[in-house]
Amino acid sequence: MSIITKIEKNKKRVQTLNELSKRKVVEHNSLITSIAKMDKTPLKMFELAVSCINTEEPPKDHTVYLSKEELFAFFKVADNDKHSRFKQAVENMQKQAFFKIKEKKEHGFEFENIVPIPYVKWTDYHDEVTIRFSPEIMPYLINLKKNFTQHALSDISELNSKYSIILYRWLSMNYNQYEHYSYKGGRREEQVEDYRNPSISIRELREMTDTVNEFKRFYDFEKWILRQPLEEINDHTSFNVTYDKVKKGRSIDSIVFHITKKRRVDDNGYKLEDETYQKAKVQKEQKENLLYAEAMQSKYTKLLLEHFLLSPYEMTDPAIMSGLQKNVYPKYDELKDLRGLEGVKNHLSYVSDKKEPYSKGNIAKYLKKSIDQYLPTVKRQDI
Repeated sequence: MSIITKIEKNKKRVQTLNELSKRKVVEHNSLITSIAKMDKTPLKMFELAVSCINTEEPPKDHTVYLSKEELFAFFKVADNDKHSRFKQAVENMQKQAFFKIKEKKEHGFEFENIVPIPYVKWTDYHDEVTIRFSPEIMPYLINLKKNFTQHALSDISELNSKYSIILYRWLSMNYNQYEHYSYKGGRREEQVEDYRNPSISIRELREMTDTVNEFKRFYDFEKWILRQPLEEINDHTSFNVTYDKVKKGRSIDSIVFHITKKRRVDDNGYKLEDETYQKAKVQKEQKENLLYAEAMQSKYTKLLLEHFLLSPYEMTDPAIMSGLQKNVYPKYDELKDLRGLEGVKNHLSYVSDKKEPYSKGNIAKYLKKSIDQYLPTVKRQDI
């Protein structure tokens, strides 16, 4: 092979890798937590095929098309054995690969065994590879209105253990939810933090990694399912992950992971926080500041002060005031529509006269509970 030909091939390979680095894999969470009955190569090939799916325009006949160049670049296969390894990988995938999916339904759990890719076609004279997904797997790849996870294909390509891939997908599922609720809201702060520090029982972890009957000694289990996979994940993906072992009696009962996104360095050498997290943090602060400002101007704040249900000291706490504006004052608006402002005053007089003890840190929660209990009574009276 001439030097020019080698240069051209390397250039083409770099371009292919650059394209692959932009790809995302999107899957339903039930697929993430399923048991992948396959080794690392079929699992990685499945992830590569999924990255070709456009969920906005699902593929016709459940079929996607890859190039051999993409496959060989993704698997970093050398020229001298790439065709034989590709053929072997396809055969292994179709002989052994399937997902055992467990989904919670209204009356219990539903179990499915799905062969994800029953059909692959290629030739020795053309670059295109045809991959057809089974109809049964497609709902887990395209019906993604909720409960789905997106992760970078480039992260998967660097992982060389089946357990690393399985663990990475599960960690991505949790961290995605952390980023989503940090940005959108809808969960308590401690719930959001739980997504960044997810816990899984040893029993669930064994089921997910298909090691119920393997690595019986915890030392071996920890080595192959936790330590070595996390070393790979920390070295080759955007995550830094540590873990704690939680005991129940004398045995290890569960694992708590601690996930952080790696910081990147900008052109000036500054370390920056993860962009999504930083954006969510700024937007959350802006939203709280707006709610705080609205609460300070609200007529209901004045009424709470007059009824000794709010102190000037509590008014200086943005969390308390934004909580009132977000969760309590809209309820007072409902009562005002039903009974007028005098009705709100009467309700606050009643709440004040009861003089029930409450935590100063939970005044918003206390007042919300009071109005939540009172409003249905008022509504029933008006029927």
